[in-house]
Amino acid sequence: MNSAPLDFGDKIDVYTTCPQSKDFAAKSYLSEVIKVAQWSDGCAGMLIYSDNSIVDPWLVAQIVLQHTKTLRPLVAVQPLYMHPYSVAKMVSSLGFMYQRQIVLNMIAGGFKNDLTALCDNASHDDRYARLIEYVQIIQMLSNDGIAQLTGNYYTVSGLRLSPPLPEHLRPTFLMSGSSPAGRQAALTIGATGIEYPQPPDKPPSVTWPEGYPHGIRIGIIARADDNEAWQFAEQRFPANRRGQLARAMATKISDSSWHKQLTEDEASPDRTSPYSLWPFNYNYTSCPYLIGSYEKVAAEIKRYIELGYSTFILDIPQDYTDVACASSVFRMALER
Repeated sequence: MNSAPLDFGDKIDVYTTCPQSKDFAAKSYLSEVIKVAQWSDGCAGMLIYSDNSIVDPWLVAQIVLQHTKTLRPLVAVQPLYMHPYSVAKMVSSLGFMYQRQIVLNMIAGGFKNDLTALCDNASHDDRYARLIEYVQIIQMLSNDGIAQLTGNYYTVSGLRLSPPLPEHLRPTFLMSGSSPAGRQAALTIGATGIEYPQPPDKPPSVTWPEGYPHGIRIGIIARADDNEAWQFAEQRFPANRRGQLARAMATKISDSSWHKQLTEDEASPDRTSPYSLWPFNYNYTSCPYLIGSYEKVAAEIKRYIELGYSTFILDIPQDYTDVACASSVFRMALER
């Protein structure tokens, strides 16, 4: 398989997303990870999820590094799972062994039931305050090799990292920025803020300083015309009552700003616009989709770029066509 044509230089960063272990049998999951990683090789990176229901993302990241040439794992980091020193040590060790940069996707919350099971009762905003200290320790260890911090949540004294990280392998950070607390945390630590976007003609949930890096998580289904794209979307994501009920339950137990924001819209598709919550509302995925002709979807992506979004995290590709179609859409958007 050739490298995915999703390298756009310094114009935009496009990430794909790794399959989740809960969606596959144990005997086939490893091959699925390798396949999607190789489809994605050449793009900015690949998001690897983390929650109580799936395999450890660091083990998946090592598999990705072993089977690709340039792909950067974007590892989701839940602070409740490990001390910030362990994260810095993982980044340092993988960098040393594979000479590849790791990108970190910082999770302030997660699924409510996961937090309850881990006896974490911190409020939404407190979790972001805690995340700031967590990342500051990782940054001190990665940048200077030593960390000194007396905080409200973490305290370290003369903590040293070995092997040290050369500058080009130091981790960069992404995190949810859909709430005021998330936005402030991202600005404090210098992370790229990621949103689950509204349509580009609606006011965004948060605003960023001019030139500050921010992005969106979104799925793409593009075909020769709108009808073909929607036929494909409804075959892949058929309407079903069980999915609606699962989404309603997820909404009820979530304190996520982006989750509540998205669930305010109706489940029925509006085919006059490529922006759609159809897959989200039937619980197939956790992000909006752009569905329509190549021209229409590319025009929508162009509008997001003009609004200042420079990072795009795509939904999990189910076949290589998903990657190829996304590549065509982004190239058309940039050419315009």
